[in-house]
Amino acid sequence: MTLIDGKATAAAIKQEIAAEVQQMLAEGKRAPHLAAVLVGHDGGSETYVAAKVKACAECGFTSSLIRFESDVTEEELLAKVDELNKNPEIDGFIVQLPLPKHIDSQKIIEAIDYRKDVDGFHPVNVGRLSIGLPCFVSATPMGIMDLLERYNVPTKGKHCVVLGRSNIVGKPVATLMMQKTYPGNATVTVCHSASENLKEICASADILIAAIGQPEFVTADMVKEGATVIDVGTTRVPDATKKSGFKLKGDVKFDEVAPKCAFITPVPGGVGPMTICSLMKNTLKAGKGVNW
Repeated sequence: MTLIDGKATAAAIKQEIAAEVQQMLAEGKRAPHLAAVLVGHDGGSETYVAAKVKACAECGFTSSLIRFESDVTEEELLAKVDELNKNPEIDGFIVQLPLPKHIDSQKIIEAIDYRKDVDGFHPVNVGRLSIGLPCFVSATPMGIMDLLERYNVPTKGKHCVVLGRSNIVGKPVATLMMQKTYPGNATVTVCHSASENLKEICASADILIAAIGQPEFVTADMVKEGATVIDVGTTRVPDATKKSGFKLKGDVKFDEVAPKCAFITPVPGGVGPMTICSLMKNTLKAGKGVNW
């Protein structure tokens, strides 16, 4: 069993990005600039945005954090998006989700210029991804593909089962695994809450990507001997022994599944670090100029 180390892989990729930024500066260009819009004081969002700002510093990017209180109006947020779209100094920006209930998240996403949509959520980027055109790929699926590639996990002709059909992970990673590239070229099955014979389908997978947000849902009897298991789940579970009062649990029951696997990602330290790293890759691409 090989443990896929997302933390080490992300660190290596950020070093590669930093070297590219140094080259850009040496050529008289400016560093890529990522802006993040944060609404309210959601604990998870605060943590994610802080990690993104830190990653920008590690990569040599310029970063801006724009804060709004949770009572911001949809009109005010749309006005800020329009301003960032028009600002030539901002290469890419994100609006951290989730947003307060009185704001239509989809309307905000669609207002972002797709050429600055480094989260890869805009319908133009999603559509381009689906037909194999250059685009910004959403960060978690991109991170998963990077891990498969860097660990030389065989994917061509393999049966890949994706547990979950979210727009952010399940659907795009299934699309990527189908494409005629490496990693990819797999036979893909997408399972969800309405799927029948779930255990049997999962047990037939050469590559199992679990992204359903249910802690320890995937048990040993759902995994084929020699499979590759990618655990996208990060659910906070109460733990009195931790300073934070919680620990992160993946969608996979790691201790019983790992012995059966050829490759497996841990939680934490697997897919999570790759998500922010992928956002940095998109920002570098934006900083070099999007020409599609």
